[in-house]
Amino acid sequence: MVEVAQPATGALTSRRRDAGPFVRFIVRLVREKPLGAFGAAIFLLFLACGLLADVVAPHGMNQINPIARLKPPSLQAPLGTDSLGRDMLSRVLYGAQLSVIIGFSAAAIATVISVVLGVLTGYLGGKVDMVVQRFVDAWMSFPDLVLLIVVVSVIGPGMPQVIGLLGLLFGIAGSRIVRGAVISVRENMYVHAAQSTGASTLRILWHHILPNVTPIVIVLFTTRVGAVILAESGLSFIGLGVPPPAPTWGGMLSGAGRVFMYDAPWLALAPGICLTLVVYAVNVFGDALRDLLDPRLRSAP
Repeated sequence: MVEVAQPATGALTSRRRDAGPFVRFIVRLVREKPLGAFGAAIFLLFLACGLLADVVAPHGMNQINPIARLKPPSLQAPLGTDSLGRDMLSRVLYGAQLSVIIGFSAAAIATVISVVLGVLTGYLGGKVDMVVQRFVDAWMSFPDLVLLIVVVSVIGPGMPQVIGLLGLLFGIAGSRIVRGAVISVRENMYVHAAQSTGASTLRILWHHILPNVTPIVIVLFTTRVGAVILAESGLSFIGLGVPPPAPTWGGMLSGAGRVFMYDAPWLALAPGICLTLVVYAVNVFGDALRDLLDPRLRSAP
C-alpha cells in the first residue's frame, strides 16, 4: 500500500494550530496590523530603555562636565550635551525610566478605578448607576489640564502626587467606557442563565462579566499609558511635574531646551522626538489591540 504524503499546507496549518495563543496573536498582529506591530516594537524598546536605563546609560543623569557644555552630537555624545555639560543621551534614557514608572503606575491605578466603577455601575444600574454617573459627568466637565494645574498647585509637585492624580483623573473618566461594555454584556443569555440559577452577584461579575470586558480593559490600559506620559510631560513643562534635577522629557523641553533652542536645537529635539514617537507608538499599538481583541471589530482568521 502506497502512502500519500501530507501536503505542506496541511502541515503548516497543523503547526499553526499547535502554536500557543500568544504566538498566534503575534502572527495576526504582524500580518493584519503592521503599523500596530511597529508601534509594539517601539513600545517594547521604550520599556526596555526605561527598565535598563541604569545599565545602558553611558553617564549619570546629572553628571556635569562644564568643559563639554552645549556640544553638538558626536561619537562621544550621540545626542549632544546640555548647558551644564550633561550627556543628553543619558538624560533621555533616565527620562524614559521616569516615564515608565509614572506611565505604568498611573495607568494601572486608572484601570483599576475604571474597572471597579464601570463594572459595578454597569451591572447594578438603578440609583447607584445614576448617582455615580452624575458624579462622573461633573468630573469630566472640568478641563483636564486646568484640574491638574489646580490640584498640583495645592498639594505640590512630586512623583507620588503626579501618579495618584493622573490615575484618579483618567480612572474616573475611563469608567464610562467600561460601563458601556458591561451594559452590553449584561444583556447576554448566559448572564440571565446565571441569575436564574441563583448565582451570587460577585460570582456573576467575576466569572461572566469581567472576562468578557477584559479585551476592552487591556486596550484602555495601553491607551492610558500614552495619555499619562503626555500629561506628565505637560505638567513638567510648566514646572508642576516631577521637580528637577529629575530628567523628565517635559522638563528638558521647558528648561535648557527652550532657552537654548536656537543655539543648540538638539536640546529640544532629543526629548521632543522621543516623546512624540513613544506616544504615537503606544496609541497605534492600542488601536491595533482594539481591532484584534474586540469581537465586533476583528476580522475572521
